[in-house]
Order: sequence, then structure tokens, then C-alpha cells
Amino acid sequence: MAAPESERDRLLGLIADYVVEHGIAELTLRRLGTAIGTNNRMLLYYFGSKEQLIAQALTAASLRFPTFAGALSALDGTGPLRERLDAVWTGIAARENHPFHRLFFEVYGVALHQPGRFDEFLARVGHDWTNLVAGRLRAEGVPDPEAGTVAREIVALWRGLQFDLLSTGDAAEVAEAHSAAAVAYAERCERARGRVAAAQPAG
Repeated sequence: MAAPESERDRLLGLIADYVVEHGIAELTLRRLGTAIGTNNRMLLYYFGSKEQLIAQALTAASLRFPTFAGALSALDGTGPLRERLDAVWTGIAARENHPFHRLFFEVYGVALHQPGRFDEFLARVGHDWTNLVAGRLRAEGVPDPEAGTVAREIVALWRGLQFDLLSTGDAAEVAEAHSAAAVAYAERCERARGRVAAAQPAG
């Protein structure tokens, strides 16, 4: 039997639904509390601050979009790297994920514009995906520093194309741009692996 849902978890689910629909630009704890049937005192009790509440709501909101949340798992396959990168992008770019992308970029913009408010969020955004991709490339024999550099570039590509997709709505052209880049990254990784193999002493 599943454990009963805590009041904090219940509120977090309602908050996640609210920010996906309304964003955070005009969010106040009073307005949020009224909308979800609580008050700002209880929100502060459970979440500590408005900034912590928003950061936790963003994480909870991502779980509303399983195609997005599971997109990076496509890297764990055994096919060619370029195909796996394209599969990741397909998961990220799925139309049902667009509301989350809009929320993500809104929070990201506020975090950059108002230093100190969302430092933990910025640190996580800046490193989580990059570390995951770099770890996968290393496991496949891509040496450092190439694995770390390529991972950072791939994640930057995904972020940029998310923004392009939201701005233009042209999913086919954006996917084509991604595929061209994926080929180049796969070839670069293959060359890096080749250099490692060539440097190994003959057995």
C-alpha cells in the first residue's frame, strides 16, 4: 500500500501545476496561497522562502513531463552516438514538453537577472546535464578533457535549440539542425577515441 501523501507533497503538486500554467512573473505567496487553498504563512513553513518554493516547484513540474524527464536515458543505449543524441533531442523537444520549457526559461532569466535569488538552481542547471553527458562519453572511451568539453557543447546546443524551438515553432528545421550537429559531435568523439587507441603500446 502506498504511503499517504504528506501535506507538503500535496501543496508542492498544486504549486507545480500553478506555475506551469501561470509562470512566476507575477507570483506572490499571497496570490499563490489563495489559488491553491492555503496561505503564505504555511507556504513559508513548508518551503522556507519564495525562491526555494519556486526551485522545488520547477523540479516537481518536470515530473509532469515524463518524456522530458526521461530524455537523457536515450544516451544509455548501444546504438551509434549520433542516433542516441538525436533520440535525446526528440524526447526534449516533444510538443507536450513546451509548457515546461517556457517555465524553465522564465525561471532561468530571472535567476540570471537577479543574482542571489536562485543560485542553487543556476548551479544545478549549469552542471547536472553536463556531468551526466560527460560521464557517458567517458564510459565509452572518450578521454578528458575532450569528454567534458564536448558534453558542455552538447548541453549548450540543447538549451539553444529549446529556445529556438519555442521561438520559431519549426520543429522539423530545428531537428535537422540538431542532427547535423550530432553527426559532428559523434565524429569528434570517434577521433578522440582513436587518438587514445593509437597511443596505447602495441600488445
